[in-house]
Amino acid sequence: MTETDQTLDMKRIPEHIAIIMDGNGRWATERGKDRSFGHQAGVDTVRRITSECVRLGVKYLTLYTFSTENWNRPADEISALMGLVLSSLEDEIFMKNNVRFQVIGDIERLPEAVQQKLQETMDHTAKNDAMTMVVALSYSSRWEITKALRDMVEEAKAGTLGEITEDNVSRHLETSFMPDPDLLIRTGGELRISNYLLWQIAYSELYFCDTYWPDFDETNLQQAIADYQNRQRRYGKTEAQVESETSSLKKKE
Repeated sequence: MTETDQTLDMKRIPEHIAIIMDGNGRWATERGKDRSFGHQAGVDTVRRITSECVRLGVKYLTLYTFSTENWNRPADEISALMGLVLSSLEDEIFMKNNVRFQVIGDIERLPEAVQQKLQETMDHTAKNDAMTMVVALSYSSRWEITKALRDMVEEAKAGTLGEITEDNVSRHLETSFMPDPDLLIRTGGELRISNYLLWQIAYSELYFCDTYWPDFDETNLQQAIADYQNRQRRYGKTEAQVESETSSLKKKE
C-alpha cells in the first residue's frame, strides 16, 4: 500500500476508467527525439497503469489509442504506430494481470496483420476476468454513433428494431458490452474530449492534468481517483437528495 492508497476509499474505486492518452509526441519532441519514441514510451505507461488498475480493482479500462482523425497524420507516423500496436499486444501484460482484451473502432481500416493480431489477442484472453482493457483503435464517437444509426435503420426496414430508446441506442454502440465510464482522464494539458465516447460520458466525471502520458504513473492515477472520490455524483438530483439516499444505504449496511 502506498501513501496515496491510504487516502482512497477502496469501496468507491471507479468501475470503468476511460483515458485519453495525450502528450506522447510533445514529450518526445521536448527531448529532441522522434515522435515514435514518445509513442513507445507511452506503451510502457500503458503496462504500468494496467497493472495498477487491476491492483486497485478497476473492472474496465478504455484507452483512446488511435482516432479516425489520426489517419490524417504523416504516413511514416501512422506506419510506426501500427507497428507499435503489433509489438505491444504481448501476452505478458494480459496473462500476468488476468486481463481480457477488447477493441472498439473501425477495425476494417487497419492493416490485415494488425486485424489478425487483435483478433488473436481477444481470443487468447477471452477467459481472463480480473479486468477488461478496451483499446479504441481507428475510433471516433461520431463514427460510432453514425454506424449505430445506420444499423438501426436497417433493423427498422427489416421490422426488428423495436422501440427507439436510450437503452436501445446504447445496445447498438461499440461499447454495448460494458458500463459507461465513471471517470474520464485526459493527460497532456489539453481541455477537450476529442470525439471520444461522447454518448457514454454524459455523466462521467472529467479529470484533466498537465502530465504527458509517458510521465503519467501510478501516483498520478491515484490522484485522479482521489479527486473523483471527492466529488458528489448527482445525476440531476439535488445535493440533499443524494445525501439522504447515501445515508439510507449506510443504515441498511
